[in-house]
Amino acid sequence: MTAFIKQEANEKAHEISIKADEEFEMEKTKLVMQEKDTIDSTYAKKFKQAALSQQTARSTVANKTRLRVLAARQELLDEIFEAAQRRLSDAAKDKSKYETVLKGLILEGFYALSEPELEVRARKADYDIVEKAIEAAAKEYREKVGKDISATIDKENPVAEGRQVIPRSHHLSSQWGKPLLTEHS
Repeated sequence: MTAFIKQEANEKAHEISIKADEEFEMEKTKLVMQEKDTIDSTYAKKFKQAALSQQTARSTVANKTRLRVLAARQELLDEIFEAAQRRLSDAAKDKSKYETVLKGLILEGFYALSEPELEVRARKADYDIVEKAIEAAAKEYREKVGKDISATIDKENPVAEGRQVIPRSHHLSSQWGKPLLTEHS
């Protein structure tokens, strides 16, 4: 009988040992899976951060390149405007060339505003040349468009010295033109 009890106890101990080993393996597998998931999520987060950093770096480089291109473009435009400004200043010295330039500006204003009656603002010193340019521009406008147009000089509001002519509509508050000739010291 003691042998039977002893054998039963050994079998029970063996069962408990097997059950403990199974629970240990399950717990160990569970912990390994949790740690694996933690490592995977950490890796995924670091991968996303690295991709984001790389994308930010690429974007920064692209933006710097764009800024350099825009700066170079602006520098070139500034040089072109300065050269044009010098040429226009020189053109103002030659009356025939200056009248041609003024006629072109006034004609461009006529086309842009498309009004039958316009006022032209100009420098006081240029009133005689502007009057001739208005006549020539009105004639060319009639020939090209087939409509009559009349323009007068707005003597109450002359343009500041160093500026160009500015065609304006009588009826509308619209105005056309930008300063072309700036004052030189």
